[in-house]
Amino acid sequence: MNMVIMGGGKVGWNLARIMLERKHFVNLIETDRIRCRRLADDLDATVIRGDGTNVSVLEAAGTENCDVFMAVTGHDQDNLVAAQLAKEHFHAKKVIARANDPRNIETFRVLGISNTVSSTDIISKLIEQEADLVHMHLIATLNMGKAGICSMVLPQDTLLDGVAVKDVVFPGGTLLISLIRNGTLTIPNGTTVLRRGDELVAVSEERSQKALMKVLTALKK
Repeated sequence: MNMVIMGGGKVGWNLARIMLERKHFVNLIETDRIRCRRLADDLDATVIRGDGTNVSVLEAAGTENCDVFMAVTGHDQDNLVAAQLAKEHFHAKKVIARANDPRNIETFRVLGISNTVSSTDIISKLIEQEADLVHMHLIATLNMGKAGICSMVLPQDTLLDGVAVKDVVFPGGTLLISLIRNGTLTIPNGTTVLRRGDELVAVSEERSQKALMKVLTALKK
């Protein structure tokens, strides 16, 4: 995936290192000239010197084409502005912002930045969830990333076509909460019969999400 990270401090450096080790492409925005040199020497990433709250700098960093934008400077106001620009102006696929003061998390979310966290580990976990669950869309995270609301459309050659929900062996820690078929939403029960093209929405613990994806992507031989 293509990543843009705003902020080359300890958090930004560690995130960039982790993402590069996992074979993602990283563009890193940093305002300080000396720090930019160090980052360029330490990391196999493209380093852009500039203010990430500036539209032209975000454009130069490839925000418009990025899969994930992360604003992780030590200044919450800058992180909020950059995250809003990435989301509203550049339509980045996923936007994550760091809130240095936990009291600001709710403000970020009210202003449209739902993925607001205060830990490097949690940020990297959010990214990896999205990367690993390539066939499944993570709609929202719950309990600081320990669970999530996931959706997936059953493929045309799904093994589950014509199978009742009660006969599907779902992994522990998952709950099917809705089904959308031909634009109509229903709340499934055990007798609901699944069909190819159904969009299923489930709540799933993080540890169960890969197993859930495996069940829902099973194909006819």
